[in-house]
Amino acid sequence: MKIHLLSLVFLLFSLALGLNLNPKCNLQDQGSTLQVFHVYSPCSPFRPSTPLSWEESVLQMQAKDQARLQYLSSLVAGKSVVPIASGRQIIQSPTYIVRAKIGTPAQTMLLAMDTSNDVAWIPCSGCVGCSSAAFNSAKSTTFKTLGCQAAQCKQVPNPTCGGRACTFNMTYGSSSIAANLSQDNITLATDSVPGYTFGCITKATGISTPPQGLLGLGRGPLSLLSQSQKLYKSTFSYCLPSFRSLNFSGSLRLGPIGQPKRIKTTPLLKNPRRSSLYYVNLVAIRVGRRVVDIPPSALAFNPTTGAGTIFDSGTVFTRLVAPVYTAVRDAFRRRVGIATVTSLGGFDTCYSGPIAAPTITFMFTGMNVTLAPENLLIHSTAGSITCLAMAAAPDNVNSVLNVIANMQQQNHRILYDVPNSRLGVAREQCT
Repeated sequence: MKIHLLSLVFLLFSLALGLNLNPKCNLQDQGSTLQVFHVYSPCSPFRPSTPLSWEESVLQMQAKDQARLQYLSSLVAGKSVVPIASGRQIIQSPTYIVRAKIGTPAQTMLLAMDTSNDVAWIPCSGCVGCSSAAFNSAKSTTFKTLGCQAAQCKQVPNPTCGGRACTFNMTYGSSSIAANLSQDNITLATDSVPGYTFGCITKATGISTPPQGLLGLGRGPLSLLSQSQKLYKSTFSYCLPSFRSLNFSGSLRLGPIGQPKRIKTTPLLKNPRRSSLYYVNLVAIRVGRRVVDIPPSALAFNPTTGAGTIFDSGTVFTRLVAPVYTAVRDAFRRRVGIATVTSLGGFDTCYSGPIAAPTITFMFTGMNVTLAPENLLIHSTAGSITCLAMAAAPDNVNSVLNVIANMQQQNHRILYDVPNSRLGVAREQCT
């Protein structure tokens, strides 16, 4: 039975872009705070053109998460060089987007928020295989293409210099891109960052390349934090709205001003092999009131292998390494008790009908985060299926990462305070 696009995936948030006549789509960015929208918002030009059933939508999101986890796994053991040329930087599916104005005069673009990437990527005019929403660099008086002599080009693996531009061609799965390393002014809310370095995409092939651009919020040298360090002091926070929100957006707050003063925090950990990722120390997980028996090695931070726990804005459902997930899942099932367990795709703990679910608490060094039912459970529109919205890493992904994903972060203010090396979480209704 087809279930109309209303619940889990289609995560209906307003996309204030002036592309929709709905007045609810006209929220404005203010100061250093940007509205955050879901890519499948009813106002978004990137929402699916054909409604899917609830089951189809869940499986589609799981497939995108699997590609995302493969990307994250490739990062953890990599060298401490910003992989600015990699197609993996843009073909994943970060699910929340913000508006940015690029060039002079300014052109409004949509950029996907991604805490595990550094560089921004923009589809540019004349791009073969890109969407119609492309940046027209010829109309910007402040645009320039960087040559191979530029310091930033040295951070690109295997640059090509057929002409004056620092160019690169990369492939990933069924997709590939070609891009020029470029600079132009970027305006976020009312803040301007002149001479911002980004990848200007000239060619994209394959089904994995997303139509929107990408804004890297990682900690590397070409990330927004590094390029706007004087302005934002390497500090930002966001609040992601609930998947069920019909017309309200969350916010991306840039800089130390206006950040919550009273917030529980945990230290950020540094991995020199992949300095961009936001590692934290997850020490235990509690289901209900009981701490789950988990092998310490499954939670331990290991910079050499990349093992540990990260917060990531681009993964939809939290993924835990097999020993951790198995222990949490089994404890959850025991607490639910009487219901018969079914499965849906990669979700192996689903129930036909409503359940009385226990809370799950992530216990980090210095703070605990207890998840509300909206952060734990996904429901079909008709309410006939309820699933625990977590899973183990797919079998074909050699992942050593526990990934705290965006469904589990929704309706929380997540603070990234790099100068003080801390990550904070506070409950906030941004829906």
